[in-house]
Amino acid sequence: MDNVKATMAGNVWKLLVKAGDEVTENQDVAILESMKMEIPISSETAGLIQEIKVAEGDFVNEGDVIAIII
Repeated sequence: MDNVKATMAGNVWKLLVKAGDEVTENQDVAILESMKMEIPISSETAGLIQEIKVAEGDFVNEGDVIAIII
């Protein structure tokens, strides 16, 4: 099991996957918006998205879990 975490604080602008999706290593999972910049958040491992822990529009802090990969 692996957690996809926010690399910086910002708003979840767009979720690119949903629970049940297969992801590859370094695949973008979400895009954060911070200071008018779009920051892609990628998976570190390949696997199956077990759960998405945030919704579009949510504010996240650095280190917050965005998704769980099994």
